[in-house]
Amino acid sequence: MALIFERIQTEGIAELSYLIGDDSAGVAAVVDPTPDVEKYLTLARKKTVSITHIFETHIHADLVSGSRELCARLGSARIFVSHEGGARYGFTNEAVNDGDRFEFGSLVVTAKHTPGHTPEHMSYALAEKEHAETPWGVLTGDSLFVNSAGRPDLMGGQTDKLAEQLFHTLRDYYLTLPDGVMIYPAHGAGSPCGADIGERLESSIGYERKFNQFLQYPDFDDFKDYALRTAPPIPTYYPRMKKLNAKGPVILGNLPRIPALPPKTFKQAIDEKTGVLIDTRKMLAFGGGHIAGALNIGGSPMLSIWAGWLLDPEEPLLLVLDEDEGIEQVLKLFLRTGYTRFAGYLAGGMKAWDNAGFELAELGEMTVHEVRAAKGRLQVIDVRAPSEWEEGHVPGAEHIFLPELRQKAGKLSKRKPIAVYCDSGYRASLAASILKQEGFENVSNVPGSWQAWKKAKFPIEGKKPEGKRGK
Repeated sequence: MALIFERIQTEGIAELSYLIGDDSAGVAAVVDPTPDVEKYLTLARKKTVSITHIFETHIHADLVSGSRELCARLGSARIFVSHEGGARYGFTNEAVNDGDRFEFGSLVVTAKHTPGHTPEHMSYALAEKEHAETPWGVLTGDSLFVNSAGRPDLMGGQTDKLAEQLFHTLRDYYLTLPDGVMIYPAHGAGSPCGADIGERLESSIGYERKFNQFLQYPDFDDFKDYALRTAPPIPTYYPRMKKLNAKGPVILGNLPRIPALPPKTFKQAIDEKTGVLIDTRKMLAFGGGHIAGALNIGGSPMLSIWAGWLLDPEEPLLLVLDEDEGIEQVLKLFLRTGYTRFAGYLAGGMKAWDNAGFELAELGEMTVHEVRAAKGRLQVIDVRAPSEWEEGHVPGAEHIFLPELRQKAGKLSKRKPIAVYCDSGYRASLAASILKQEGFENVSNVPGSWQAWKKAKFPIEGKKPEGKRGK
């Protein structure tokens, strides 16, 4: 057997998809693809295999599924989705039920219904044909993560039922597997699909049995309390992704189209409100000079998540880039959470805008040393997630979670200077640009933010004692 087992990591949304198969047989499958599917085609060519199957572990809430896009590019592959739990879809598919078995040369893949994160959730056990009943690994999807488990609270009124299903999935399936079985989840650290997912991308049943807190509760009520209490805030775009993926995302055939607009035309588009103005440059560049009214969602992998939280996919976008050559990568980041409508990008970037003689706006920047020295003269706003805030924060700071900032901005004073911080500065720059849109003039981002504050060994307020985390 010449096993093919390749993990494809998509940063930002912290998604893990897989190419599995047997190169001696020349066949393979992709599990949980993202919509920027060229990477799977390239990898399959490199491994000299034909992708014949596309598996989904469940109806995703955190990203646009790439199954239909990949299937369209391949032509002859089929999409396999779980019909357990009454799941229904608006696109052509092959039903997968509990116990179904698939062979790729000497690799045997067996479907296992593992509900709890969603009713239809399916995991896939991996084994050699000679020992098909003894898996060496499981593609766990969003049921079991490293150091965590899938959240059961994304389906509204089904939370109690899903929590009970997740409890039994973990205890009646995963904890019955031998310690040596490896788990390969669909997400790594940073995904909101689970609470405090571990940094490692894979683990073993034995390790998780010993250290995964979700596996330490033999009593259901205790388990449910922990699972719901530790779940991070639900991103606003999750319900939209669920509906889109069940219906079936539109097949694009390529990246979305976006015209390059010279400065004069770009300014006219802004004045005529033909699109929402998004500046994807790094925070320091944005602070030094930007187009008034722009929202700073930096073009790092985190863009996918924050676009999902804050933007309407029905509104076209006008983009400002670090460099024109980066447009394809930025489009991929938007595509992952369902953004396909673009009014254009500024050809030549801010240099062309500046050379055209158009006005620039600026955003203040303060070091952590300046923030500390200012003491009570500043409104210090922490826009991190609640769990981050609870682990410690700048003394005297006020916590407003970034997605709630526009709604709660009215409680802040427009007469008193504001300094915004997050973990490293990315979200702080985005938050500061929101406050500028809301009419706050004296606003500063804090580059380095919480990381810089800690490294400077400044005082910390609200830090939990060791051993109390998550309790």
